[in-house]
Amino acid sequence: MIGGFLILIIVLGWLVSFILDSSLVLIIAIIFSILVSFSSYWYSDKIVLSMTRAQPIEKKDNPELYRIVENLCLTAGLPLPRIFVLPETQLNAFATGRDKNHAAVAVTQGLLSKLERAEIEGVIAHELSHIGNKDMLLQTVIVVLAGIVAMVSNFFLRVSFWGGRGGSGRRERNSVGALILILGLVAAILAPLAASLIRLAISRKREFLADTSGALLTRYPEGLARALEKISSDSTPMRTASNSTAHLFISSPFKGEQNKSWFTRLFMTHPPVEERVRALRGMEV
Repeated sequence: MIGGFLILIIVLGWLVSFILDSSLVLIIAIIFSILVSFSSYWYSDKIVLSMTRAQPIEKKDNPELYRIVENLCLTAGLPLPRIFVLPETQLNAFATGRDKNHAAVAVTQGLLSKLERAEIEGVIAHELSHIGNKDMLLQTVIVVLAGIVAMVSNFFLRVSFWGGRGGSGRRERNSVGALILILGLVAAILAPLAASLIRLAISRKREFLADTSGALLTRYPEGLARALEKISSDSTPMRTASNSTAHLFISSPFKGEQNKSWFTRLFMTHPPVEERVRALRGMEV
């Protein structure tokens, strides 16, 4: 999948270079995109926690939740992350942070009040698995690549319509140049869509991996399976739900919008809960 990103970038980069007769602008755009994306990643935990209005808690605030996180971290060999609670009644949770030493786990108040201890352990184990599997780093790399594709596509479309064809006018006078320009326009329009589909596909794969890793961590897949069933059946809306943070949660915070058609599944940030539960209950631990 990452190879697919690289192919898209190479093709778009070549097309931009063809139109401008220069690769300098493309190089500058890519460097700028990487710098902006990684600076966002560096402060991603603060941004996400602020957007979701998560409140930090100490051990005295919720000793049971702290013990669950501490015990699972000892089992997983991870440092204790910061723990936050979202003032939301929806059942949900997420992990964020640039690495295991700068990580945070957040759960909603609704999840703490409506799930049993074994189910909460399953959810926390899932989120700790995201940290242990370096999913935040992977997602950042994917976002950087998708951002580069979008930036190059946008730049290509702009230079194709104003000023960018002057340096390559001689080429465009022949049929080959015209054909390449047409193909370039089509690629520039479709590439961001393809990049988004790849990014979402990777996100869904990592959810399956975190489910498996979390179940192995607790040695009790049924706990996470039951938790996912209750989370998916919860129709309570989330006030702070956002498209920019939806992929972080254990289940999409947008309730009632999951259509079962194959086309809609392409644009889902999470795999269907039924498939996740079936995979968990098929495990042998």
